[in-house]
Amino acid sequence: MSENINKMQQVKSIREVDIKDKRVLIRVDFNVPMDNELNISDDTRIREAIPTINYCIDNGAKSIILVSHLGRPKERDPKFSLQHILKRLERLLSKDVVFVENLENAQVTLNTLIDGSIVMLENIRFYEGEEKNDEILSQKLAKLCDIYVNDAFGTSHRKHTSTYGITQFVPQKVAGLLLKKEIDSFAVALSNPLRPLLLIVGGSKVSSKLTLLNSILNVVDKIIIGGAMSNTFLKAIGYDTQKSLIEEHLLEEARHILRSAKEKGVKIYLPVDVVATDNLKSPKEIKITPAQDIPENLMAVDIGPATVRLFNEVIRDSETIIWNGPLGIYEIQKFSRGTFSISHAIADTYAYSVIGGGDTADAVERAGDKDSVSFTSTGGGASLELLEGKILPAFEVLDKK
Repeated sequence: MSENINKMQQVKSIREVDIKDKRVLIRVDFNVPMDNELNISDDTRIREAIPTINYCIDNGAKSIILVSHLGRPKERDPKFSLQHILKRLERLLSKDVVFVENLENAQVTLNTLIDGSIVMLENIRFYEGEEKNDEILSQKLAKLCDIYVNDAFGTSHRKHTSTYGITQFVPQKVAGLLLKKEIDSFAVALSNPLRPLLLIVGGSKVSSKLTLLNSILNVVDKIIIGGAMSNTFLKAIGYDTQKSLIEEHLLEEARHILRSAKEKGVKIYLPVDVVATDNLKSPKEIKITPAQDIPENLMAVDIGPATVRLFNEVIRDSETIIWNGPLGIYEIQKFSRGTFSISHAIADTYAYSVIGGGDTADAVERAGDKDSVSFTSTGGGASLELLEGKILPAFEVLDKK
């Protein structure tokens, strides 16, 4: 794993190329959450892109072209237009940004602008070829620039046109400041970490974390498993989880992970008590109960107070902490206490802490601990694949030092 991370660290940074009087295309990640009125509810990803854009401005780039996706549109849909991002971006940059609705018009627009102008293209996923890594679309994008910069860690695990295909047709392709910060932060946690190294993993499905759990056993010292995925592990060791969400077909796989951890000397911690309820939306019954004795017709929806104390002790005794996945249904206030308590415990330590995954980052934000953790990744799927030990495709195709 550390070998692959070290390889990804070897990509060239935008700081290592001359961008003066060059046309620079930056693949940013403006895929931000919005409410029903299309107001941005969290602009973290936009803010994280600002340093790279400002670097281009300060170092005399001829033009700066921003490319991003928003959501998963199947066709052109106004709801997913990047025009909803424009005002926030201009406010954060304190500069005007020219919006281009059609890629075909981009070159004409660029020719009419003064040097140093910033252009944002419409949602790249409005083009069918984006997710197919289309060669023609790659060439069209490449013609707009002299230097390609990938600063979108959140999509770095995808072989899409704007993150992968375009690099075949651009003479210089480098990492932006955010992309470098992401890989360097994970390197601190995984390549030569202070120990003990603790992984906290949660979320709803074991299936989405199988590769992670199997591969990371060779790296970590301790693992906390919470969230709905812990139900499958609890059932695998013989507990009756009643109505709790489990993945029956993965019970043997859960047992295999527990056996492997024991063989490798990795301590795994599971919930000892849970908050259980009969219904998520309109609960009539909510109980704190031992994990092995959940009442009939109830389901586990959060970790209980004894588990919080146990997990907090494990956290206090760790020097490096990686957290991916909430430990309960934190979006519902009644069932958020466990996840928020873990967030507070991590924030209170002196350990180096890395938060990965959109839900986990959101939980830390809601808990008020965002500024008290060492690093929060902007990538969900990308951070998960990185933790699984993979070389992310976007890093493969960038120039190396």
